[in-house]
Formats: sequence, structure tokens, C-alpha cells
Amino acid sequence: MKKGHPVFTVVLLFFCLMIPLFLSGCERSVKLAPGNPSAVQNSTQRKETVDQSYTDSSKAENTQSGQQQAPAPTEPAKPAVKDIKVKALYLTGWTVGSMKKVEHYVNLAKATEINSYVIDIKDDDGYVGYESQLAEVKDIGAWKKKYDVDKVLKTFHDNNVHIIGRIVSFKDPVLSSAKPELAIKDKRGGLYKTRNTDGKMITWLNPYEKGSWPYLVKIAKEAAGKGFDEIQFDYVRFANDGAMKNMDFSVYTQPKHEAIDEFLAYARKELPGVVLSADVFGIKCESPADTEGIGQNLDTIGKNIDYISPMAYPSHYALGQIVNGVMFPKPDMDPYGVVYNTLLKAKNRIAQISDYKANVRPYLQDFIATWIGKGNYQAYGAEQVRQQIKATYDAGYDEWILWDALNTYNEEALQKK
Repeated sequence: MKKGHPVFTVVLLFFCLMIPLFLSGCERSVKLAPGNPSAVQNSTQRKETVDQSYTDSSKAENTQSGQQQAPAPTEPAKPAVKDIKVKALYLTGWTVGSMKKVEHYVNLAKATEINSYVIDIKDDDGYVGYESQLAEVKDIGAWKKKYDVDKVLKTFHDNNVHIIGRIVSFKDPVLSSAKPELAIKDKRGGLYKTRNTDGKMITWLNPYEKGSWPYLVKIAKEAAGKGFDEIQFDYVRFANDGAMKNMDFSVYTQPKHEAIDEFLAYARKELPGVVLSADVFGIKCESPADTEGIGQNLDTIGKNIDYISPMAYPSHYALGQIVNGVMFPKPDMDPYGVVYNTLLKAKNRIAQISDYKANVRPYLQDFIATWIGKGNYQAYGAEQVRQQIKATYDAGYDEWILWDALNTYNEEALQKK
């Protein structure tokens, strides 16, 4: 058949018209195909489409429980790698905003057994501490330049220091104010509010409302991509401040701890290969189930993550608290006993659970709790810190993190390497 034949011309024209349609169909299938890792990695539109479709569908409540369906993971979870025995201090974003202080903590790690630091990614003010490139964060003005994340991470990593990124989860006054449909409601009307440490009244995210979950996990993904070695979820719980009786969860029937466990399972699937941990109240090691009503149950919260970090601060236990069968009239006065019995009780409980994945890495107290009243507290110096570290080791654990919100640590308490 000659090139100028009319039949050939028609066939050629038809073929040329079909090529772009075929190619565009292939492109759409790649962008929208669920569970396609290459599409997740290479297509911004793919990630935005998944998250947006989830957010839209999350507005429709389940008629039986008043809850939304959890967002589908984009790829299967993979085991996280744990290759370090963490001995850490917590540092705020503002602290590492000073490179002079960063150098100090680099030198401290060289001179002591400290090998890691926990640094805020997003603190309880609701702000990411560096310039996030996420549209969701930018759109609501949810970042502040507290530190240069790339410079800080490089400086620590160049000196073989392990960095854990802390994300305050559901205590988020920025997102809960910008999107009130995701906030805890008040039975008296409006949004439930509590007084923050700076005296301001703030709103909280409602963990039942899954529309906030992709936001939190996207922040974690961005941080892991920048080089944080681990992601630690703090305030991964319901609010427990203020007039709690006025919080309105009347449309939900799911137990609170199941909502928190489900969030962590979602984070695990969305962050394959990333070491994940969650901070829990120290009393949770003693309390059966979720008796405090904050959504944390020791028996289940560690099934989808790598570490739980009980905040075993002696000052945070009630006067006369019984832990592991031992009564502590003034817990703050017995740092060794409180920490040892807290962790031993946790160890014995966890040993009974066959599918428990999380190891225990406690937060220990390095601050003075003057607010619990004269005669009930003591000054925490090097001796009190070392007692808690010894209690951790004696209970059979070999990792720990010291907490002081002001970052004024008793550095003399840290052993030489």
C-alpha cells in the first residue's frame, strides 16, 4: 500500500489520535493506583490525592460509632532498625537554635555516656520548629523558625550523635483552631479549652477525628526525610486538663485507647523503616487498662511501634501512690524506688503479651517539682538523677532519656564513657 493511499491516511490519523489518550490513561493509573511505592515517591499529586480523598471522606461518620474509617496505608510496613542503646537529653527547638549550644551538646556527648538527643519537631505550641515545605503546614501558618534543621542535624550527625524527633500530636492549638471540626467539642457549646503553661486558653485535637492523622504523619515523613533518626510521638492521647467532664465525646462508642492504638498503627504503616516511639504516662505501667481515660493502655499501645517511653517522673505520682505493690508516701523523695518499681511492673506485664513489639525506654526526671508543695519534693541533683538511671538498669532496661523543659541538666550526673 502506498503512503498516499486514502485507507492508509485514515488508519494513520486514527493511530495518531489514540496515542495521547493511551499515554494519558497510563499516567492516571500510575498516579491513582493504591499501594504503588514508586507513585508515592515520585508523584506529589499522588500523595495529595490520597490525603485529600481521605479528608473528604472522613467527614462522613459511621452510623454505629460516629467515627471515620482510618486512611489506607500507601505501602506495607517494614521492620524498623534499632541499632543504638539510647542515652539522651531532651532539647527544645529554641535551644538548638543556638549553634553555640549545639556545639556544647556535641562536646557533652563526646565527654559522657550521652549518645543521643530528643529535639522538638513540633512542640505543644502547635508549631513546627523549622520551615516546613508541607502545604498543609504553610496554609495555616503552623511553623516558626526556631532552628536551622539541616545545619543542626548535620552538626550532630557529623559527630555520630543520634537524633530523635519529637512530635507533639493531639495537643495542637494551631491545627485545632484552624480546623475546628477536628477539635474536641465542649458540652456547653463551642470547643473545649484548657489553660496552657503560658496562661493562654488553647484547643486540642480530638484523636477520634482521623482528619488530623495524615497531617501529623506528613510532618513525621518530612522530618524523617530530612534525617531525623527516629520519630517520637508525644501527647499521643486525649486531653486530661481542665474541666474534663465537659469534653463531649457523646457520638463516639469506640474506647479511647483503641483510637490511639489505631493512630499508631496507621503511623507505623505510613512510615515503614522509621523507628517510632510513643510517650506514655508513667502511671500507665501500674494502671490496668485505661483507667485515667486518656487513651493509653500499656497492654496494647506497644503493639505497632518500636519503643514506649513511660514518663516515670517521681514527682508526677500521687502522694501515697502504690506502684508494684509498694506504697510511696512522697514519691518525689524516693527516685530510685519509684522508677525501679514502675519499670519492673511494666516489664512483668509486657512479658505476658505475646505480640508486644515495643521495648521500654523511660523518661527520667531532671527538674525540681516545687509545685507539689513544700515537704513533698526535693532538689534533683546529680545523685537523684543517677538513682533513676541505676533503677532503670536494675529493672533490666538499658536505655533512658532525661527530661528538663528548661534544658538545665545536671551534667555532672552523666557518667564518663
